[in-house]
Amino acid sequence: MESMLTTNQAARRLGVKPATVYAYVSRGLLTSKKVNRHSMFEVADVEALAQRTGARGAVAAVTDRIRTRISLLENDRLHYRGRSAVQLSATKRFEDVAHWLWTEIDSTGMQFPEGQEIWMALPESATLTDRVRVAVALASAGDPLRFDLSRAVTTAKALIADVVESLPLQQRPMGTDIADRLWARLSPEPPEPDLLNTTLILLADHDLAISTMAARVAASARAHPYAVVSAGLGALEGQKHGTASTLAHRFLLQAETDPMGAIAEHLRAERPIPGFGHYVYQQRDPRADHLLTVLRAHGDLVADKVIATQQRSFPNVDLALAQFGVTFKMAPDAGEAIFAIARIVGWIAHAMEEYAEPGLRFRTLGVYTGDRP
Repeated sequence: MESMLTTNQAARRLGVKPATVYAYVSRGLLTSKKVNRHSMFEVADVEALAQRTGARGAVAAVTDRIRTRISLLENDRLHYRGRSAVQLSATKRFEDVAHWLWTEIDSTGMQFPEGQEIWMALPESATLTDRVRVAVALASAGDPLRFDLSRAVTTAKALIADVVESLPLQQRPMGTDIADRLWARLSPEPPEPDLLNTTLILLADHDLAISTMAARVAASARAHPYAVVSAGLGALEGQKHGTASTLAHRFLLQAETDPMGAIAEHLRAERPIPGFGHYVYQQRDPRADHLLTVLRAHGDLVADKVIATQQRSFPNVDLALAQFGVTFKMAPDAGEAIFAIARIVGWIAHAMEEYAEPGLRFRTLGVYTGDRP
């Protein structure tokens, strides 16, 4: 027998109450069949109605319960606890913005610990984000107090410092701020820590991005902060999330010598030009706009030549991050590392919110579509 859905399953898929499902039947929008005295619905019919009504089903039932005071995405703008992320990136240090996101306490001159160098034997093929992931796991193993969730802020400060310390040095750090320390590990060029500080702040949080959802689910199970960050890093590794800047970086390297040729090659292969458009923003990515504006003070941008050819879309932060890496001769995956280190701030902030909620609240029931017993 073709798989069918029960009334409760159909209700979850449609994001409504069971009584509403019966109302759909009475209005002729759904057809029910009696199977062993129970009303059943064909999957195709329910899916067709879900498409017409724009139902988000079980996903909506979960995400609509997430109340957050951390980030606001509205009208193509990004705010951290009511403050413009762009303005914060121009006036604040990364450490102070992190403290603001974690505690809602405004600070100036917040210091993170020195960080301990974590020795790791990795193959030459290991990327910078591989090192970040391993550093998080090793830092966790070395912290006997990791299950004390009340220490989340202290843990996060030490973890970010340790992760930065785990990356190989390219030059001596010129200062003690996270941006100074991280620059020395990403670029051989003369330091521009203010620019890196701006980038870190712009990437610190982004509402319920997929990696943040993964982090909150882990926190809902009362995973300690290291495990929360590991969950976020796992989702960040996806091709449609954190690794997008690496693809954009490699594309810009091609476009440096022949912009139109690089674009034509992608179009011929029916591949989208990386670094354009966004799932949330409609007309502009404010993070990309600001970062590209700042980068233009350091010379002509190959990204601008590409942007000029894309009339139907807008550059996103992945393209800006890629241009940042290209401008300062960073490795193609440097953008991923910057993204990951910055987003640890947001993951911990969301974890702290989630620790205050009932545990395991994201346990959902799947809509079974296989053969029924």
